[in-house]
Amino acid sequence: MDKTWKKDERKVAAFFGGQRNPLSGASSRHTGGDVIHPTLYIENKRRQKHSVVSLWNLTAEKAKLEGKIPIVTLTEHGKSGFWVVCKAEDLVKIKEVLNAGD
Repeated sequence: MDKTWKKDERKVAAFFGGQRNPLSGASSRHTGGDVIHPTLYIENKRRQKHSVVSLWNLTAEKAKLEGKIPIVTLTEHGKSGFWVVCKAEDLVKIKEVLNAGD
């Protein structure tokens, strides 16, 4: 029987069109990531609770009241750019919104 984190890695790999790396890290000949993919380097981390997910949940509650797609962005002092946190199933919707501006 698979451990839960292995099932998680398989779901993530399937979503991105890759394959779970059975030997992630230094042992692998394919990639050091959790997913074998020709373009993407993917790490999946399973925790009891991620602080950013708690923040996302609060944001999602507010977004639902307004009928909007929840997104959390993260910035760090001294670092350029920003990170985007959203649910995987919202990625297609977000892409459609961004493409509508073209």
